[in-house]
Amino acid sequence: MNKTLTRIAVLCLVTVTTAYANGKITNTYPLDTYNVVWHSQSKDSSESMPVGGGDIGLNVWVENNELLFYIARSGTFSENNEFLKLGRVRLKLTPNPFGPDAQFRQELKLRDGFVEITGKNPPQASATIKVWVEVFRPIIHIDIESDTPVSVEAAYEGWRTEKRELIDDGKNSRFGCFGYDAYPGKVFTYPDSYEHGSDYVLWYHRNKNDKLIFDLAVKQQGLESVKDQMFNPLKDLTFGGMLTGSRMKFTGTSEGKYVLTDYKAWKLRSKNPAKSHQLKVILHTAKTASVDDWKEQLKELAAFFAMTESKAFQKNLAWWRQFWDRSHIFLNPDNAAENDKVWQIGRNYQLFRYMLGCNAYGEYPTKFNGGLFTYDPVLVEERRKHTPDWRAWGGGSFTAQNQRLLYWPMLKSGDFDMMPSQFDFYRRALPNATLRVKTYWGHSGCCFAEQLANYGLPIPSHYGWSDPNSRRHRPPDLEPGVQVNRAVNYHYEAQLEFSFMILKYYQYTHSDISAYMPFIERSVKFFDEHYQYRCRQLTGKPLDDNAHLVIYPSTSCESYKGARNPTDLIAGLRACITMLLALPDRYVTEDKKRYWQAMLKRIPPFPIKEVDGRRIMQPAESWHHYQNCEIPQFYPIFPFGLYGVGKPNLQMFIDTWRYGDWVPMAKSHISWHQNGIFFARMGLTEEAAEYNIKKLENSGRRFPVFWGPGHDWVPDHNWGGSGMIGLQEMLMQTDGRKIYLLPAWPKDWNADFKLHAPYNTIVECVVRNGKIKTLKVTPQARSKDVKIMNKFVLEHSGE
Repeated sequence: MNKTLTRIAVLCLVTVTTAYANGKITNTYPLDTYNVVWHSQSKDSSESMPVGGGDIGLNVWVENNELLFYIARSGTFSENNEFLKLGRVRLKLTPNPFGPDAQFRQELKLRDGFVEITGKNPPQASATIKVWVEVFRPIIHIDIESDTPVSVEAAYEGWRTEKRELIDDGKNSRFGCFGYDAYPGKVFTYPDSYEHGSDYVLWYHRNKNDKLIFDLAVKQQGLESVKDQMFNPLKDLTFGGMLTGSRMKFTGTSEGKYVLTDYKAWKLRSKNPAKSHQLKVILHTAKTASVDDWKEQLKELAAFFAMTESKAFQKNLAWWRQFWDRSHIFLNPDNAAENDKVWQIGRNYQLFRYMLGCNAYGEYPTKFNGGLFTYDPVLVEERRKHTPDWRAWGGGSFTAQNQRLLYWPMLKSGDFDMMPSQFDFYRRALPNATLRVKTYWGHSGCCFAEQLANYGLPIPSHYGWSDPNSRRHRPPDLEPGVQVNRAVNYHYEAQLEFSFMILKYYQYTHSDISAYMPFIERSVKFFDEHYQYRCRQLTGKPLDDNAHLVIYPSTSCESYKGARNPTDLIAGLRACITMLLALPDRYVTEDKKRYWQAMLKRIPPFPIKEVDGRRIMQPAESWHHYQNCEIPQFYPIFPFGLYGVGKPNLQMFIDTWRYGDWVPMAKSHISWHQNGIFFARMGLTEEAAEYNIKKLENSGRRFPVFWGPGHDWVPDHNWGGSGMIGLQEMLMQTDGRKIYLLPAWPKDWNADFKLHAPYNTIVECVVRNGKIKTLKVTPQARSKDVKIMNKFVLEHSGE
């Protein structure tokens, strides 16, 4: 058995055992009321429904009496770092149960994690199709049951059948491979390969090793001398799959067009009509020495999966049910009504958490700009006349300020097993981020850019092109290592935030974080060494006259440019070092503790200004100009938690909000805007409630949580993630061992919730009409750390 098979076998055994052992399977009735049900077919892919598992996502819809679904899988990055879909499947039954007079029903069954489609079209046929994705193996299932024998035609549809140029024509065709934006040369999407046998269709995309954007980036950024030490995720990468089914035969090919994109179809058809049919799509992604090696692995996987098929569905049900059992938020659950905005945002919280769960174990983190569930872009914005692979803000590029909002809510939701996908993204790329610091500036530490490629370097378009005619021209005298894009040059906060997230993950779970300590230590140390280096350049001294670091040149988020001592970095450094010093000795030696203690003293104070007798937090000590619309003044509250409910000086932040000079967009609720989190952490109940309703209410699209595009794309995942955090913080906040219950919760909102707190603690609570009906804290010893806020009255405490 090769390494791939061994890994999958172990994952199946370990994860299923955990699913049964770590939480009882319960029937949580309100969850069933959140199932999305449609009684009519869809007009196109924009009216699709998400379903997935493990690291696979499908957009499923029925159009013109045919079932269709797009396939996406974590980590399918092309030579150009496009995030390529794995094609589309089309299914047709004869006689057809989805005729014009049929009774139609399509339902996303959250508790069980699958989509069920039923058509009743007597006297022709009545059939039920179940589309589900295995959590532990990369297999998509299409199970068909009919009351009369039906024939099945299944087609795999691929649109990457020939070389396609991505023209830099101002219409952002290269936005899908953002690293090539404004590149002066030609850029192509290269074709897939397609094969078939007597009963299957096989396809794959193998990256061309002589066309990798990684190689271009390394050369562009002056790192060729250390290239042989660098992590390259694109080399030798092949991804694809196989469509097959019981009693199916290959019948030929056809061509067509869906929306704007031409495609070719490879068709299978059932040998005979039957009442029951099962089809499968088996996917495989691997770095192999040759295509033949990849094909051999796929065939081995298919044979191995066939031998271990019998309990796959039961294992899936067990996983999804423990997923729902470990956490929930149900709002106004006694009167489920779509027109009740409070009930609606509770439902949408659950729907979006389901979408995050579909990439629970992805090799790469869920992408903020659509996750696994993008669809034909022209159906989002008419000007985006591109193939289904396209998404705004790129595929293999990760915008850190957006990404973080998908993973912060997983702490309180208890989805700890889903967080390593994000942590490992930085762990894998750490050698590259360390090498660039040593090469450019000669000191230690690591430096991760805000707009980051999956190989840990700035995306090439932001580093800048040497061609003077490029829109992103890099002047020849610009310092090596500094990006030409002024929105993100000197923007390094994210490595502190993800370090802090890992430290909070440890505080919640006490899971081993040894693998991530080098990332955390180098992320923090970079600021000490780099800004002493910068200060020597400017003044000849490493520190200012108060023995503090001078964090300049810098930026406060993307908004306050040319910043000196920005608030977000000061907060991040203080928060990370404080938590590092609290770690057990096995993580932090005495020498390291002494270093962190000394560095903590070098961090400059927060820039606080008195205005009309009020203390107002500033974004930085000084800055050159303002752009964008972020509010880094509140980063000491979230994400870094240095101020907030139950802590001193909270009024300073309330005054900062109420008396600050904000551009209108700074108050927006779309995309990554996080004011709802700030309001909750300031205890501003009315503001938090109003904002988070706007954040989590229905999207206006057929699927309620396909928000966007906003600043980003559809479905906008950092829109949903920031909404999740805001709702959680309204219900419960923590500070060390303290647990603040209902710190920003309206008295007229009813809730049942189960959330996680630090030190392996679970809080379960039922709130009705301004009273706490039940409260259960596990372990019970942690009950003493709970403080009920906002004059809520506890009527009953659980065991």
